[in-house]
Amino acid sequence: MRLAAKVSDLELADYQRAVRLLLRHPLITSSWPDERALPRVRRFSAELRRDLADAFGYRLELHGATARLVRTADALDPDRPAVTRTGRPFDRQRYAYLSLALAALGRAGIQVTLGELADAVASDANRITGLGFDPDAGPDRRALVDAAGWLEERGVLRLADGSSASWAGDPGAGEALYDIARDVVFALFRPPRVLQHVDSVAALLERSMSRSGNADRRAAAQAARRAVADRPVVYYADVTTEVANHLRGSALPADLYRLTGLRVERRAEGVLLVDTVRLSAEQFPGTGSVAQAAVLLATAMADRAADPDGRRVRRMAAPDPGAARAALVGQVDAGLPRATRVGIDEGAEAHDDEAGDDEAGDDEAGDDDSRLPFITHSFLSDAVADILDRYGTAFGATWHADPERLRSEAVALLVRFGAVVSVPGGVLVRPLVGRYRNTVAQVRQRALF
Repeated sequence: MRLAAKVSDLELADYQRAVRLLLRHPLITSSWPDERALPRVRRFSAELRRDLADAFGYRLELHGATARLVRTADALDPDRPAVTRTGRPFDRQRYAYLSLALAALGRAGIQVTLGELADAVASDANRITGLGFDPDAGPDRRALVDAAGWLEERGVLRLADGSSASWAGDPGAGEALYDIARDVVFALFRPPRVLQHVDSVAALLERSMSRSGNADRRAAAQAARRAVADRPVVYYADVTTEVANHLRGSALPADLYRLTGLRVERRAEGVLLVDTVRLSAEQFPGTGSVAQAAVLLATAMADRAADPDGRRVRRMAAPDPGAARAALVGQVDAGLPRATRVGIDEGAEAHDDEAGDDEAGDDEAGDDDSRLPFITHSFLSDAVADILDRYGTAFGATWHADPERLRSEAVALLVRFGAVVSVPGGVLVRPLVGRYRNTVAQVRQRALF
């Protein structure tokens, strides 16, 4: 298989930009993420359809002024939440209102007022135990406005008159009129299964069984490419043997470089796609106080784990990735209506969780190569205090006043990028941190005047 076979060398850079654009923004409209995105995709639509299907098992659909990349998910990803216009992650209420609003828009005409949308959402929400919608409650109105704002950003709704902020403050004093882009509505809401028949979110990840060895190998190769394109780092220990074999092969780096223009870096423990063009919405190392603190923490942890003169670092077996995935599935399934849920023995579930914690904390489990250095919260707190002391005005007064918040957010960033694993009492250092061993940090000081 040769990807981008019909793309000339002169056009290859533009084609790779279109691939990266779709991988980062699976929904593209005339205004989202910007006005230039849709023409870039349409220019190479035939080649993109073929290559994205062959390489990743994705399906590219173009309808009207909309391009939708229907992706294949191999696991739930908790690190890509929908966010409000102020950057606040959606909670369950906002996700529920967003889904109900999409369902209502699918039944609507070409225009709708925010009040009419609220009435449609309320009629469905009030039939769902634990949800509801009260138009007189400010938090409920603000949650719906956040959902409408998310749709407005992506071109599903276009404000024709009025203001959603006025309606959120007082429905009687303000109103908002929206034009509905119906092609975007239908492109966005395309569940792969009849949702009334789904008893667990895990059912949305199920694949049909392959019928031949060649089909199995092709599916494993696609899963390997998806993993490298979607995750900051892919460890061999976190994937199946079949996928790991493709990650170790020579074809994968060549395929991804041809498609995206990005190089694959391979180490003994895994691989990563070196993101030099912001393929991901968030980058590491990055800018900002939290990202800077995270890099400095990674350096401190790498030095501590490899320090031959220091006290021996305790090593622990990494938690089972399957257990973490099962826990996440359980959290999502907790939001399903009880009538459709499969019965669970809560006592047995709690017992299994406790057994998992005990196993994760046993520093004698597993061989030495599979165990990871354990760094305590106290070490991380001391390291953050040292960072704030050494770099002073490079970090604002807010962080100096609340160093524990800086530690927590920096560690969360490292967790998202696969550099560490959070465990009770601290973190386990994963091999990615080794990239920053012996790093000499240069932090630009803030001007005092």
